[in-house]
Amino acid sequence: MNLPLIKSLQTNHPGVTLIMASKYLDADALRPYIDAGITHFGENRVDPYVTKKSVHNKGITWHFIGTLQSKKVKKVINEIDCLHTVDRLKLIEEIKKHRITPLDAFIQFNISGEPSKHGFLERDIPDIIKALQDAPMIHPIGVMGMAEHTDDAGIITRQFATLKTIQSTLNQTFPSIQFLSMGMSDDYEIALALGTTHLRLGRILLEEPHGI
Repeated sequence: MNLPLIKSLQTNHPGVTLIMASKYLDADALRPYIDAGITHFGENRVDPYVTKKSVHNKGITWHFIGTLQSKKVKKVINEIDCLHTVDRLKLIEEIKKHRITPLDAFIQFNISGEPSKHGFLERDIPDIIKALQDAPMIHPIGVMGMAEHTDDAGIITRQFATLKTIQSTLNQTFPSIQFLSMGMSDDYEIALALGTTHLRLGRILLEEPHGI
């Protein structure tokens, strides 16, 4: 466990929500991280998530941070506290059918332009606005994006800046869209510098610390 990093983020960035991407851990293995003060966990697979929530169902905020298949929506959509991957119009329609209470959600954008990544494009904003206005069970609170996996900090910075611009644009229609879910193990420092509000960290929290 990278306890020094966890404590550093908690101390130096108290306004940033640290979400531990916990897909590699079973329910029992989550306990040390809960004891370290992490209360937000992110899952990307439906069936393991349901099992973990049945064990840790008090004092934990559960985020779904993986691509949500339409056929899995009914099973999981009323079991999560926040969804970071509203990435297509069809998913919005499926959530409308099955969610019982308003769900905090991030709209996912493909800010890197890579075909392998999911998410809306900036040109989709008018369609997104129209769809969300007709989806009262989706409470949009922010935007999410994943930068290109590269050592070029300039590229990552530009892509995260694009996400900030998108957030600002959507905020004009939806004042509730105030947050930025950006930053993972390889680029979280750049995300912090650019004002991220939600970090999704996995591997780096599992590692032994390196001089932090």
